[in-house]
Amino acid sequence: MSFFKRLLGLESPTPSTNTAPLPKGPLGLGQGAMVSIDPGLSLLFEGATKVMLPTAQNAFAEGVVDLGQSSWLTRIYLDDEDFWIQVLTSGKRDGQVDALVLFNYIDCKFIHSQGELAAIAGPASKIGMPVYMHDGHAYYREWGSSEGQTELVDLVERVANPNESYEVQHRSMLYSRDIGLTDRKELLLFSVEESEQGAVCVTTSLGVNLFSSDLQST
Repeated sequence: MSFFKRLLGLESPTPSTNTAPLPKGPLGLGQGAMVSIDPGLSLLFEGATKVMLPTAQNAFAEGVVDLGQSSWLTRIYLDDEDFWIQVLTSGKRDGQVDALVLFNYIDCKFIHSQGELAAIAGPASKIGMPVYMHDGHAYYREWGSSEGQTELVDLVERVANPNESYEVQHRSMLYSRDIGLTDRKELLLFSVEESEQGAVCVTTSLGVNLFSSDLQST
């Protein structure tokens, strides 16, 4: 069983007591929904981004982050755990769509000590600096205004899958770069993730902006 299904709770032996239902999601997205992305985007993205497109498939789990001030992040984790979709909405969780991103997981490191965490995603790392180099490209920090390294952003995600619901604590940083496509950027997201059982990992995801018309869910 791969890491990402374990992270999403498929093998978690201790279900959370947090069983309150999630509020209604945007664009018809939610666990069990069939999600498909326009395959024609492959030609558009060729040479611009290394983000891959998933085949049409079910959503295994959904996560919700309440950002406050009537802003929400909805995260849809697909059956193929290499792919997930994030929707930023305002007003209500199923309100106005302000951003839609397809992410590919590209790396995951389990953390076994504070020293290891500091080296990978702490003061001894480059995460949080204004510019981050990845795969030969420069990505520019989206969060924080410090001229030097800035603190990671704290987020609490409520996740539900067919087996259980639980919370994941995130400390995250987002970067982006222009890829020459109108209203689309490539995003690089780092997240220090801690489960309710205390397991800590650092995930890296590469994403690209979508339009609502690029996606269908039933």
